[in-house]
Amino acid sequence: MQPAFASKHPNDMAQAAPNPSIRPRELFAAWGRILTGNAPMLSIEITRECPLSCQGCYAYGDSHLGGGVTLSELNDLRGDDLVEGVLGLVRKHKPLHVSLVGGEPMVRHRELGRILPALSKMGVFALVVTSGVIAIPAEWMELPRVRVAVSVDGLPEDHDVRRKPATYERILKNIEGREINVHWVIMRPMLERAGYLEEYVRFWSARPEVDRIWVSVYTPQIGEQSREMLTREDRETLARELPALALRYPKLLFNKGIGEALLHPPKNPDDCVFAKMSANYSADFETRVEPCVFGGAPDCSQCGCSASSGLHWIRSIKVAGPVKIDHFISGSVKIGLMMNRLRARAARPGRWDPTGSAPKPKSNDLVQIQS
Repeated sequence: MQPAFASKHPNDMAQAAPNPSIRPRELFAAWGRILTGNAPMLSIEITRECPLSCQGCYAYGDSHLGGGVTLSELNDLRGDDLVEGVLGLVRKHKPLHVSLVGGEPMVRHRELGRILPALSKMGVFALVVTSGVIAIPAEWMELPRVRVAVSVDGLPEDHDVRRKPATYERILKNIEGREINVHWVIMRPMLERAGYLEEYVRFWSARPEVDRIWVSVYTPQIGEQSREMLTREDRETLARELPALALRYPKLLFNKGIGEALLHPPKNPDDCVFAKMSANYSADFETRVEPCVFGGAPDCSQCGCSASSGLHWIRSIKVAGPVKIDHFISGSVKIGLMMNRLRARAARPGRWDPTGSAPKPKSNDLVQIQS
């Protein structure tokens, strides 16, 4: 996932990004939310259902929700209950930015057709992260502060096997005439062929529907050993080659600072700005996803989350002499902690008050979409 404040031009962060970018006054409002003990970002797994079965998907891992129950076993909501559930969490946390994920959130496209206009009217930035397996409604493109990101894991020979039935052919049909961002998770097999990175960026940069291309790296759980994991040398390759590609293909959101963050990610969740700033809920709207959106026990030393990398880089930027943005963030969180202690019934981010109701399992069938 990626916050809406990411600039379209990674090599000139001062340039104005297209709608729905967050402006300076909204960033100031986010700082105010932190000071009062609220998370400026909210992530909600709005459904447990997904027609895909992707290898390495963290959302359906046994440890994603702490090991007691899996996402597919939760009670999830639909219809009016889902709409009111999302809006209720937004009213409770008062975030600046909401990511609606899954499962496959487009399984609930009818409810999203009611949720997104409501969030837009509330002045909340909303991001829907989808596989592209279901057509994106054209009317969403007219909503201020609403953006859709489509996950495309590599070129067709990799993606179409991994994410079937959300194949390239299907995605291109479902995004036609829309405006989307592409979210690319890089895995080790993609680096085994020379020219793979540029071929991917060139293809999606040429598509008129694509506004930005975000890059993540596969993030494993602690102790995991899988073919998708990158080596240190692989990360060095990305840190060297992707900034150069971004200069040639401006839609690619990657610069040297993000590359450096990829080489030196946060040491742990307490060191991760994104983990601190986001409250995360699973499909029953009660269970918290901790310690970050990955859940379980993510290996922070191998983190490749695009939002985490971007914010980890931004925190190092100096604003006056030796004072960095991180000093403001750390100080604000401390004040927020103090405010939470003074409010007995405060809606606290999970990082600041990691409590939540016990998950309620459910076993009825999941939706299936045929290829």
